Amino acid sequence: MFDIAAGLNRWARQGREFAVATVVATNGSSPRQPGAALAVDSDGTVIGSVSGGCVEGAVYDLCRQALADGESTLESFGYSDEDAFAVGLTCGGVIDILVTPVLADSPCRAVFAAACSAAAQGSAAALVRVTEGPAELLGRALLVHPDGRYEGGLGRHLDLDRTAAGQAHAMLDAGQTGSVVIGEDGSRCGQPLTLFVEATVPAPRMIVFGAVDFASALVKMGKYLGYHVTVCDARPVFATRGRFPEADEVVVDWPHRYLEATQLDSRAVLCVLTHDAKFDVPLLEKALKLPVAYVGAMGSHRTHLQRNERLREAGVTAWELARLRSPIGLDLGARTPEETALSIAAEIVAARHGGSGVPLRGAHTPIHHHEVRGHALRIGEVA
Repeated sequence: MFDIAAGLNRWARQGREFAVATVVATNGSSPRQPGAALAVDSDGTVIGSVSGGCVEGAVYDLCRQALADGESTLESFGYSDEDAFAVGLTCGGVIDILVTPVLADSPCRAVFAAACSAAAQGSAAALVRVTEGPAELLGRALLVHPDGRYEGGLGRHLDLDRTAAGQAHAMLDAGQTGSVVIGEDGSRCGQPLTLFVEATVPAPRMIVFGAVDFASALVKMGKYLGYHVTVCDARPVFATRGRFPEADEVVVDWPHRYLEATQLDSRAVLCVLTHDAKFDVPLLEKALKLPVAYVGAMGSHRTHLQRNERLREAGVTAWELARLRSPIGLDLGARTPEETALSIAAEIVAARHGGSGVPLRGAHTPIHHHEVRGHALRIGEVA
């Protein structure tokens, strides 16, 4: 749902009634991951997507029905061999979709409004909803904040809310979205409950070192991919807001000094485009020791070999050097800054999702690397 938080936040502020359809589980090949959402307001306006088009019409009808009767529903959509025109996923997978009406008098309205507001502002939060359990709990919602506070409720017992909030808080810390099962004792409902926990966290960081022409194209690509993008260069004549209007930040500082003073998490990507030893070596010495998702450096194969030798002389270990993506990017035959930015972005995406970077034609690898469905975790179970 958080992928359309900006639109839902606007609808909530305007007082509109709407229904939200959220992918809560997938099995086999599926075009969208859990958390993807489509919403329909009372005028029939649509935002978002749950399937890339193959079941959108049926989900739209479910949202309209939810607006009419005020009832939440859980529906599964899968592939149909018998009828090529039947509602189903032509990619062969199965998706479970939870449809929740958010009406003026819905008990979950305040929670949804707070969740969408937090996501739209880039704040961290986790939204918890019941997907399997007593019918009257379907559509209930609870919002958990990073400090452990929660608002809303799943109904019946405070113990259930506390248990659900604890599980959601752990998933929020890890930035995870998925399902968790609470057994009969914990649910206090006489039966197990399956909860869908959807976490929203601030955008991951992309830091582009080197205010060069390639950086301008990469900033645009980084923003398109959802990163909070910073450009850093020690040369004030090049590192200007006028040259990088799309960047979230433009910093004039020595790259290694800026990196030392910057807090980064494991999702961060660092792109070194300076290909100048006086900048690259001290920066990469520090960057390759950080537990970030990606470190790439621009330069020819000759530059790469020379830079590696300098890094070894500076004490960088073989294991640390093995983390360096250099020359940066995938081999796309790129020539222009825009094509080069695309090759860098492609490598970042492949690294993030475990892709090989080879053409899909003739490849015997999954198209969607999230398609192997894991079972919902039970309380006390180790992931």
